[in-house]
Amino acid sequence: MAGFQVRFAVEKDKSAANTYRYNHPNTLVIENDIHNINPQDYLLPNEHVSIVFGGPPCQGFSLSNTMTRNMKNPNNSLFEEFLRFVNEIQPDWFLFENVEGFAHFEEGKIQHLVEQRFSDMGYLVFPKVLWASDYGVPQHRNRFFMVGNRLGIKFEYPEPFGTKITVNDAIGDLPDLTNGQQVDTLSYKLPANKASKYARIMRKGSKRSRQNYVSRNADYVIERYHFIAQGQNWEAIPDDLMQNYANKANCHSGIYRRLRADEPSVVISNYRKNMLIHPFQDRGLSVREAARLQSFPDVFIFKGSLMHIQQQIGNAVPPLLAKAVFEKILSYGE
Repeated sequence: MAGFQVRFAVEKDKSAANTYRYNHPNTLVIENDIHNINPQDYLLPNEHVSIVFGGPPCQGFSLSNTMTRNMKNPNNSLFEEFLRFVNEIQPDWFLFENVEGFAHFEEGKIQHLVEQRFSDMGYLVFPKVLWASDYGVPQHRNRFFMVGNRLGIKFEYPEPFGTKITVNDAIGDLPDLTNGQQVDTLSYKLPANKASKYARIMRKGSKRSRQNYVSRNADYVIERYHFIAQGQNWEAIPDDLMQNYANKANCHSGIYRRLRADEPSVVISNYRKNMLIHPFQDRGLSVREAARLQSFPDVFIFKGSLMHIQQQIGNAVPPLLAKAVFEKILSYGE
């Protein structure tokens, strides 16, 4: 989207690798554990590389993960592999991305350590937490970014766009669906000239809505949905319908949340497990709706089982947020 030509990508997860491979046929996808990869094997001798970018798995750094947020979590060692790639490739720029919790992990000591390591390699380092909703994404999602360069450039992150994109802007033109409905291709509910500007951008190159897959919830779950208004969560459900919860006080605030149509979405993480509810229909979100809320264009097709697809969408960095940062990096070369 921003204009970079990706040389190769490393992805261990089979479904995610297949998704990347399908949507980026001109990029080599190395489906392997990054610990086993020597990046020089995939570059020409003395090849110039503009940027190395990546997001090591973030389960260990997430603020929502109180059980394994320490250095004993093997996922946390993967930032060492990112450091190794940058050190061996010596790109002009790097971009390191993670959950906001990375900045608070071990009271900020890990962030400081990573910054120091990059500085020792000769890079100026610029960390910041960005909100996706500031950059054209219909979702209140914050991510930690660390951009660095060895060109002596004092990098500044892009300014927020100002206008917020709402849930209705994002998915209002997509077809009406029912609980458990799984249809690959359906007509859009609105013609392009009646759709929002955001929806028209997402629909570019696409004639019909794809991957309209909705998880099937049990009847008692759908009954609970009836009581939840936009912006409300499980607390609106009558107690007699929540008998299987031993202690409602332990329910996460994100469970059974119905999206507000007139605001950006809450975080689209594990939206199936959290049972995020469509603003107007008593059902969960479809694959295409969740993808829209993450700013994936409609021509982007996800591979794997429904559960794997939902996880890929929830794990992703919103493309339009990434695009804004990469365009800013490219602007320094003009």
